[in-house]
Amino acid sequence: MAAMLKKLLPVAAGLLVAFAAYAATVELADQHPARYTVKKGDTLWDISARFLKKPWLWPEIWQVNPQVRNPHLIYPGDELVLGIGSGGPALSSIRARATPLDQAIPPIPLSDLKQFLTHTRILSDEQLRNAPHVVGIEEDRLRGTSGQLVYVRGLDAQPGQKLALVRPIGRYYDTPPDVKGDPQVLNRQERDTRDGRRALLWRDGPHQISLKGRVRFLGYEVLDYATVEVTRAGDPASVLVGEADFEVRPGDFVLPFEDRPYDDEYVPHPPGEVPDGMRVVAFTDALNAVGPKQVVALSRGAENGVENGQVYSIYHSGETVTDRTDYPDRSTRRFFNPKDAKVQLPPEFVGHVLVFRTFDQVSYGLVMDTVKPIRLGDWLHDPDSTP
Repeated sequence: MAAMLKKLLPVAAGLLVAFAAYAATVELADQHPARYTVKKGDTLWDISARFLKKPWLWPEIWQVNPQVRNPHLIYPGDELVLGIGSGGPALSSIRARATPLDQAIPPIPLSDLKQFLTHTRILSDEQLRNAPHVVGIEEDRLRGTSGQLVYVRGLDAQPGQKLALVRPIGRYYDTPPDVKGDPQVLNRQERDTRDGRRALLWRDGPHQISLKGRVRFLGYEVLDYATVEVTRAGDPASVLVGEADFEVRPGDFVLPFEDRPYDDEYVPHPPGEVPDGMRVVAFTDALNAVGPKQVVALSRGAENGVENGQVYSIYHSGETVTDRTDYPDRSTRRFFNPKDAKVQLPPEFVGHVLVFRTFDQVSYGLVMDTVKPIRLGDWLHDPDSTP
């Protein structure tokens, strides 16, 4: 933890340089406090939201105090003081007492993400196609649980080696847009209910060619749900199931643990540019809508310039309504001018999302705040401007 927090200093310092040239107007939150004492459980986002209407602009007003050894880390018990000078609002810290480095507050609530950060990843078709897989369970059982042996085909490992059991839960692919020249449309498809590798694996999408053009496969979303330890090498190899979130079944895959499953070296900041066509494409723990501190999958990733720590605004597209005042039902004007009777309402702001994990074509974000539920298909915009 201490090593992680030490790394935040150069990152935060770099962001200060970047934001110094950033022409955004800092607006103080309504009824902002003049002073605030940091409490255990606070995060940088929570505290920033007390002072600012745009919490990601924290570096814009943060002042370095000479007496503070590391001004980019704040701790429970610190008192933050807001002042207004000729250069605008400025926030400084008064250290209340000496506090161990590992007790500094995190930039975002990583505790809300811990399970998702370590349990979900995106794999390519080749990675999953060539992965070792479970072919049987001891005593010819249909399912396996903690403390039982399972048999894995294609595993090159030695006794004592620990690995992860994973199960695909969905797949991502993109399709040509409705309007030529628009960006590809990314989709997420739940895995089908059939067991086995053949039922799930395909290369180019649910259909290689659609009526609109070629469908491109992007990756499988897999869930790390158990640990195993190799007890006997061979083909098949024997592995002992350790902690497991649910039962093991034939067709599940065995993979190495990720060395670094997530990036812990960032603080909230706006994107330099919002990728075209960036939308909410999936939820991790909901069916129809999500709210604060829930995770969403986003339709663009590292290849599109998305990076950890970026904050985006989320919008609903405006509804199309009929102007029945100027174009009454069954009127001649309505009959001859049906298109003019339709009015496209402006988009509606619904909340903010902070990206915490990126893959080539897909990224995951934590919903930080909302004014109404976020739904599939909602689109992302620069948080410092309105569409």
